[in-house]
Amino acid sequence: MAIVVNDPAPSTQPQSSSPRPYRLAYRGARPKPSVVQVGDVAFGDGQLVVMAGPCAVESRTQLLETAHQVREAGARVLRGGAFKPRTSPYDFQGLGEAALELLAEARAATGLLIITEAMDSGDVELVARYADILQIGSRNMSAFRLLQRAAETGKPILLKRGFQSTIREWLCSAEYILAHGNDQVILCERGIRTFDSEFTRNTLDLNAVPVLRQETHLPIVVDPSHGTGRAELVPTMARAAVATGPDGLLIEVHCDPAAALSDGRQTIHTSTFAQLMDDLRGLGQYLGRPVC
Repeated sequence: MAIVVNDPAPSTQPQSSSPRPYRLAYRGARPKPSVVQVGDVAFGDGQLVVMAGPCAVESRTQLLETAHQVREAGARVLRGGAFKPRTSPYDFQGLGEAALELLAEARAATGLLIITEAMDSGDVELVARYADILQIGSRNMSAFRLLQRAAETGKPILLKRGFQSTIREWLCSAEYILAHGNDQVILCERGIRTFDSEFTRNTLDLNAVPVLRQETHLPIVVDPSHGTGRAELVPTMARAAVATGPDGLLIEVHCDPAAALSDGRQTIHTSTFAQLMDDLRGLGQYLGRPVC
């Protein structure tokens, strides 16, 4: 008589032995979500962290006014560019180290943590002296030597998705940081370039959030400002993003967007941001993902 043995049902979860090139970023390597702790702010612990501020640091008055207002509205991290990668060489390129000094002053005045971009390998050490979180921008997602240099600082790193990059390529870039000994990585979905550029700057890929939840243990942030390129769309897409379950939002906010030297078209006013934060608190409470 033949004996029939019923095989156990195959697992629906990916196995850690799966041949993925991002073996450290892969969720199978660390089934529990990673938490990136920055001061008293935690990314990945079930709360929603809001980072807000101008695209670029333009002046002391502009930065401090914006910083105080986003702090009052409930942001925990101040964003502001010191070095700006611009498409045209004639556009405002940032104030460099002077901007970093102003960011440090704003941190002291408000208690906000600072996130700013490291654009070049030669700037990493300087930026790391001032920033609490290093940002790697979309254009530099695949600048692997820059990723390694940033990893060497030991600072938390927010890695933006390249605007023409797949999720697989994005996770491989995160792997460069992880493999270089720095596990403090936060992923940022900021929109990708698609066939429609008439009405939006990019297409905000909110599919990426639940996909990443399945594929990686790393915290996830969404940037609806670059994702749309239009200030009037930012609040709607920020609320939509929260519904997908990210760990944070990165929003461009300015005390006078019409006068902004960089990305004013996609930057919301501080008053709009305050209203949005009220909306996000209500939505977060309903979804069980409180705004911290």
